[in-house]
Amino acid sequence: MDADLVAVLRCPVCADALALTDRTARCPQGHTYDLAKQGYLNLLPSASTGIDGDSAAMVGARTVFLGGGHYTPIRDALILNAAASLRPDGEELVVEIGAGTGYYLAGVVGASAARRGLALDVSRYAARRAAKVDRRIGSVVCDAWQQLPLLDNSAHLMLNVFAPRNAAEMARVLAPGGSLLVVTPNQEHLAELVGVLGLVTVDEEKERRLRESLAGAFVNTGREVVEETMRLDRGAVEQLVLMTPSARHLNYRELAQRIAVLPEPSIVTLSVTLSTWQVA
Repeated sequence: MDADLVAVLRCPVCADALALTDRTARCPQGHTYDLAKQGYLNLLPSASTGIDGDSAAMVGARTVFLGGGHYTPIRDALILNAAASLRPDGEELVVEIGAGTGYYLAGVVGASAARRGLALDVSRYAARRAAKVDRRIGSVVCDAWQQLPLLDNSAHLMLNVFAPRNAAEMARVLAPGGSLLVVTPNQEHLAELVGVLGLVTVDEEKERRLRESLAGAFVNTGREVVEETMRLDRGAVEQLVLMTPSARHLNYRELAQRIAVLPEPSIVTLSVTLSTWQVA
């Protein structure tokens, strides 16, 4: 991680700014955080919520599935919407909350040679992947439900794709005029697989809960539905399931048996809503 990216981070203990010396981030109060050998910085406070984040297996499945291009329409929509919020050649910072492997963040940052990115995730396994996705992206382990380890007004754009939303903290971190892009699944998303494989269903009140979670801190400035048909072989279906929260409660042997009887390829709906928000 480069020193200029560490310079927008703050200490999770005292909230003072951090500076990088050699491979150690240090605040004026003397709190220190060493870069992991895989390149990420662990700023997870000891008093975190205890959320484990994605396991190594889940991160591996996510890497394989996203590498197959199945969710490219989501990334393309984010890139297009980011272009409306950022200058084409501006040295602006893009932050993704719950970044996972950094797939979406890398797409947005990669659209301009001058952009930089910070991938935030509670999973160390995800942080390892994100640290290697693009040299202009720094990877940080932190808890999205706690205070984010970023300075006030430091981000020009924030991404939130199927991830937790701490409205007050996201509003604090966003610079004036900055935007928040949120991606949430619709009822139709993966509908062909939900019942057959016993996946977690999408909450019918998800849109209402999104508005309520951001109310007071953000105002909605745009909304679009991204919907495509995916053709997935059984291997892709397995990776898709194993990268989702459903993987935490499914019996793998039973899952394999259910996948084995699926048609190949299976026609599966990708359906999400991409909404744009600005600080109220």
